[in-house]
Amino acid sequence: MRSIYAIMLLTVLVTLLAACGGKGDGTTLEEESTVPVIAITSPAFLSGEPIPAKYAKGRETLSPPLEWGQPPEGTQSLALICDDPDAPGGTWVHWVIYNLPPTTRSLPEGVSRDVDLADGSHNGKNSWGNIGYDGPSPPGGTHRYYFKLYAIDTMLDLDSGATKKEVLEAIEGHLLARGELMGTYKK
Repeated sequence: MRSIYAIMLLTVLVTLLAACGGKGDGTTLEEESTVPVIAITSPAFLSGEPIPAKYAKGRETLSPPLEWGQPPEGTQSLALICDDPDAPGGTWVHWVIYNLPPTTRSLPEGVSRDVDLADGSHNGKNSWGNIGYDGPSPPGGTHRYYFKLYAIDTMLDLDSGATKKEVLEAIEGHLLARGELMGTYKK
């Protein structure tokens, strides 16, 4: 009887993880559920808790500070995507940053919005069509914002300013580990 409950719980968890993020069309990277997890946190907010207003879309548009653990051996680059699956028209992308060096363990508050960054990484295009981070700006209600970190076994061969879709397509088949931090925001 316990094994039936364990199987049911595992099925529910896998279903919930698959629904939490992906390519913007409700899908995820095929290998997301089978790779190791990297812990990702922020000193600005706890997982599941509200994101402070200073990181919302507005005057400053500061990205929040993020920290994560050691990626697996063989990691050649990291990518981070922040999106809102609760947006009325479908998943709304707030940030795409890719080709972060594999030795990177954090991003500071207020990462530059330049397309090409000093460490060799690149900011991509968000759903507003802007380069870099644009914070939460829900039209109403409380929305969830997922910061998803990907450890990749290659450098992504993409032009600067790539979209979430382009980054996820390039990651397919190269994912070594992933992490996820969710914060909420309400105007």
